Amino acid sequence: MASYFNVTNPATGELIQEVKINTDEEVKQALRDGHESFKKWSKINAHERSRLIKKWSEKVIENKDELAKIMTEENGKPLSESLGEVDYSVAYLDWYAEEAKRVYGRTIPANTEVKRIIVTREPIGLVAAITPWNFPAAMMARKAAPALAAGCTFIVKPASETPLTGMKFIDLAHEAGIPKDAIQYVNGRGSVIGDLFTNSDYVRKITFTGSTPVGKNLIKNSADTVKHVTMELGGHAPLIVAEDADLDYAAKQTVGTKFRNAGQTCVCANRILVHENVVDKFTEKFVAEVRKLTVGNGLNDGIDVGPIINEKGYTKIVDQINNAKEKGAEVVLGDKYDADQEKGFFFIYPTVLKNVTTDMTIMHEETFGPVAPITSFKTIEEAVELANSTPYGLAAYFFTNDYRTGTYLHDHLQFGIIGWNDGGPSAAHAPFGGMKESGLGREGGIEGIEPYLETKYMSVGGL
Repeated sequence: MASYFNVTNPATGELIQEVKINTDEEVKQALRDGHESFKKWSKINAHERSRLIKKWSEKVIENKDELAKIMTEENGKPLSESLGEVDYSVAYLDWYAEEAKRVYGRTIPANTEVKRIIVTREPIGLVAAITPWNFPAAMMARKAAPALAAGCTFIVKPASETPLTGMKFIDLAHEAGIPKDAIQYVNGRGSVIGDLFTNSDYVRKITFTGSTPVGKNLIKNSADTVKHVTMELGGHAPLIVAEDADLDYAAKQTVGTKFRNAGQTCVCANRILVHENVVDKFTEKFVAEVRKLTVGNGLNDGIDVGPIINEKGYTKIVDQINNAKEKGAEVVLGDKYDADQEKGFFFIYPTVLKNVTTDMTIMHEETFGPVAPITSFKTIEEAVELANSTPYGLAAYFFTNDYRTGTYLHDHLQFGIIGWNDGGPSAAHAPFGGMKESGLGREGGIEGIEPYLETKYMSVGGL
């Protein structure tokens, strides 16, 4: 008898759909099919692969409203954000449709007259992906588009909280003419399918977006078969406001990067570090902007902040707020909740804390929620030390109009993505990824197709 899991609306707790759990044998068969399909898909010329990915992009655009509605129902984010995410995912499809035609080799001058050295690039093989619930369309596109463009086949396990968006996204790829075995999805428990992926000899690459502990486990389990890995893992982004910053602009940008998707993104500003001479003024302006945010069901008009994805996430956020309060943080705004465990919905209203200190949990653990902790610093060197005092290195932000301060911060912050007077630096044509325990490899930009390619070198003698 088949087993199923429930997909519910986190804003209401209502059942959206039951999704079938694939058996181990079904997953293994899908991996075999993907491996066999690679033999054909990898031989399709780059221009034809490009055409099919462009057709996929067109299908996504045609179904934009439906995709966004599905996303908001299962994820909770405001419909406007879901529509924006669909556009963001299309940007990846369009970018890598073009990059498919730009996988170049080269000829290297030989050290003798009778040889010629040729370097070519080839697709790596079957790629297995595990995508997160917070960006179910964009993270799918960010991984699948370069894989297919390179000539790889692709199989994904979407997050169990939000599988419907990814399933629809891949169905549209099939409608566009991409072979069904070239891009597939399977559903089930992450730990079970993750093991099937890493243990399979058919899979040549694992790509994962999610928590650092899970990523580390996937890396370890991929070692036995020496799989290539790309890991986009946890973050704990600092946001620095220098003394000379435009405080009105900084406040608005900080609201955008902190409260998007209810603070449930890996690049959210988690630690707001403000120069001591302007911290009170900045906090006042920031709170004024946060007060404008409206909390509720993302399907309703005018909603800025939706629900927390589940009870586990809700409990973690509440615990961090309480820990900060117990250790002396002052609640400037928020600390307000609308949660019903029985019905299954959990809302946390945007919360701003000040006088936050480094002994508080919120300064060391990724929050993944709509809580903004503010602390102050005396010197820019102190700000950098605070910002870097984490094992994570995904994203960082700073606001200054002094090029010397900006250059210093760029050179000394240990993060893969940096926004200078910019709270939204992500773009399909730019490399996205982190340093330290925030990951391995880059997604997006010309760098994003590299992890899906092998390099082959041939020396031709006797010429």
